[in-house]
Amino acid sequence: MSDFITIDGRKIGRNYSPYIIAELSANHNGDINRAFQIMEAAKAAGADAIKLQTYRADTITIDCDTEDFQIHGGLWDGQTLYNLYKGAQMPWEWHKPLFDKAKELGITIFSSPFDFTAVDLLEELNAPAYKIASFEAIDLPLIKYVAKTGKPMIISTGMADEQEIAEAVNAAKEGGCKELVVLHCVSGYPAPAEDYNLATISDMAKRFNVITGLSDHTIDNTTAIASVVLGACVIEKHVTLDRNGGGPDDSFSLEPNELNALCRDAKVAWTALGQVNYAKKESEKGNVKFRRSLYVVSDIKKGEKFTPENVRSIRPGNGLAPKYYDDIIGKTAREDIKFGTPMSFGLVE
Repeated sequence: MSDFITIDGRKIGRNYSPYIIAELSANHNGDINRAFQIMEAAKAAGADAIKLQTYRADTITIDCDTEDFQIHGGLWDGQTLYNLYKGAQMPWEWHKPLFDKAKELGITIFSSPFDFTAVDLLEELNAPAYKIASFEAIDLPLIKYVAKTGKPMIISTGMADEQEIAEAVNAAKEGGCKELVVLHCVSGYPAPAEDYNLATISDMAKRFNVITGLSDHTIDNTTAIASVVLGACVIEKHVTLDRNGGGPDDSFSLEPNELNALCRDAKVAWTALGQVNYAKKESEKGNVKFRRSLYVVSDIKKGEKFTPENVRSIRPGNGLAPKYYDDIIGKTAREDIKFGTPMSFGLVE
């Protein structure tokens, strides 16, 4: 695989600043105008892309209330899968207006399809990329169907073990995917930072020979920013207008000011990472003169010996480096030397 991929003209890889995806998910709360407002906020915050989720309740589950389909505990306690997804789904007739809005704003938009018909809809809208959600990472037929579009793919790996990740990556490649990013993820809502084991990101890049990133469900930015140093080229976070908005995903989503901070700080972290470099940096060159060096700290007569009492390592740095101290002590002065004179070998007999 290449060391970068391109989505909508934007290069994504270790040599480029992190690609920030604002996950709109179900935070529209049934109001397309709220979806538009989230898109506007994401653009203003500096996000690279908006991501949708494309499914219908009938395409992701069935309307059944037996125990298998009940949710117990967590954010969605007491609901059936069908009712949860029916309330959270993005109406398919919204997709074109949302894609049009993204074009108007100048922000990339793509989606996570959850079945073949969702892929077909997104292809009609000329989606520039596709995301496979963590819960679908084991749906190899879906991955292969998406891969056949030839578009860049991003696969989240929440709950997936090493073998399942390998199977998903292989399915994408076998399906024809040439540009792939794999996101480390913990599918808890919210997920505690201590569950993330960010060291997995760099291991994943080597083990599967892919560009890596992070799908982050923690409720602040610390984990996401830290991931950049370990090789995360993509960061995905759920975004809302109001964390207390009452929607199914609002409570673990970033608000606009937090997204703005993520976009800013992730880029700072990437810039700070840089390359291996032991040379003096521009910002410190002016301070070199204030490092320690050897100075005469009391008047010395010609022929007098240099001693710890008349030569010391002090600031500033205009004299000999302190490493020459033992070479100087015990030698004699070639001439009279005044207090405050920087030491040089020319002063030594």
